[in-house]
Amino acid sequence: LNCSGGTVPVTTDCKSLWIRVSDKSAAGKMREKTLTMETLNPHVKAVEYAVRGPIVTKAGEIERDLQEVNVQPFTEVIKANIGDAHAMGQQPITFLRQVVALCTFPELLDSPTFPEDAKKRARRILQGCGGTSLGSYTASQGVDFIRQDVASYIEQRDHGVPADWENVYLTTGASDGIVSILRMLVSGQGSSRTGVMIPIPQYPLYSAAITEMEAVQVNYYLDEDNCWALDINELHRAYQAAKQHCQPRVLCIINPGNPTGQVQSRKCIEEVLHFAYEENLFVMSDEVYQDNVYSPDCEFHSFKKVLYEMGPEYFNSVELASFHSTSKGYTGECGFRGGYMEVLNLDPDVRAQLIKLRSVQLCPPVSGQAAMDVIVNSPHPEEPSYARFHEEKNAVLGALAEKAKMTEQILNGVPGIRCNPVQGAMYAFPQILLPPKAVEEAKALGMHPDMLYCLRLLEETGICLVPGSGFGQREGTFHFRMTILPPKEKLKVLLDKVRDFHIKFLKEYATLEEQLR
Repeated sequence: LNCSGGTVPVTTDCKSLWIRVSDKSAAGKMREKTLTMETLNPHVKAVEYAVRGPIVTKAGEIERDLQEVNVQPFTEVIKANIGDAHAMGQQPITFLRQVVALCTFPELLDSPTFPEDAKKRARRILQGCGGTSLGSYTASQGVDFIRQDVASYIEQRDHGVPADWENVYLTTGASDGIVSILRMLVSGQGSSRTGVMIPIPQYPLYSAAITEMEAVQVNYYLDEDNCWALDINELHRAYQAAKQHCQPRVLCIINPGNPTGQVQSRKCIEEVLHFAYEENLFVMSDEVYQDNVYSPDCEFHSFKKVLYEMGPEYFNSVELASFHSTSKGYTGECGFRGGYMEVLNLDPDVRAQLIKLRSVQLCPPVSGQAAMDVIVNSPHPEEPSYARFHEEKNAVLGALAEKAKMTEQILNGVPGIRCNPVQGAMYAFPQILLPPKAVEEAKALGMHPDMLYCLRLLEETGICLVPGSGFGQREGTFHFRMTILPPKEKLKVLLDKVRDFHIKFLKEYATLEEQLR
């Protein structure tokens, strides 16, 4: 290497030159960073996402400690903080993986190992891709015939209610669709700024997106004493209160509920849609858990189906976006990031703007589109994969129903814990009694009391849950959210540890008078 040139002697080696230059730079003024916490977008700083928050960060640190020194009073961290089915041990649905594998590596289409119905679907999906490759971009709304399959699925699910495939948009999970629609709806300044009505407790995606977009969060509280039902009078209260400082334009519903696990009745849905009609609200219906209904007394009703049954006056006017995903249900394919939204009654000019917005992201993951197609176009009775597909599907949903019941029963047997029935979805959201001394200690530490509880639970037992404060709750109440996804044996261990910890926690923070009782 020749380092000669300029005023540097030929005999100077490169290493010496580098040292001199670096020393000179160090002696002078260092270049300031452009992006700092002071210059960072303040709305990004304000965003919080509890299911991957500080508790989960701490859990990761403990896991690394276990691998290196193993000095904890437990042998593993059980992460029950997020609805990640496969990470919790749920097995993939064979047919879905077969189709995606064939699409990813088409040479397998010649293999006798794969059933013909899987091959047929894979060939069809590949024909819809540029260059017959899953690695090509698709249209921004997704592959046309997959959108058509989604529309057919919706018609079948809703017992013949018509679905126009042009109203279907494939998305990167449901979250992507939800954020896209919110981005379209947020506008105005001051008292005319868009208000977004969300249930409390809620899934933190909503509060995070609202914060980032500078919209106004309008809370309506679910009725915990009535199995987290949605009370129409509470919607009216929240709406009227919000009109004093913003313009409510959006009503978000999560059904079945996350984190609360309730399934809304048809009567409730009809009341909600009538309210949205009267107040001219855009309805966003998060229905990613539509297959996850466990209570024999409950049934999933799509908002679209109920809207149709209310008559043309409602069906042809209420703006409604409904969302579904590959991540939940019985497949649990979170990593594929597949999903769709169906959007009804959009103004044609606004629809063109939505397509433009979707185009900025080019297209959803094509493997996720393929996975979504398998869910909406599952094996038919005459096809070779039908029996195995339904056996696996029923096994997953049956196990979840058992675990939902077991979770409710064990938690309700613990003094100071009250858990509503887990009617659907993948979570329990029990209320926990926290002694005043624990509440005072948490406040002195600058944290929510249920955060202190969950942090202590993690450090002492290795159980990772999410504090209820991350989802929202009525003042003076405390909760945690836990998933019911772990295998039954591990879930039983988790629940037993929570029970033992809670009893110990109550004793530790009890007053002398309470201890003497």
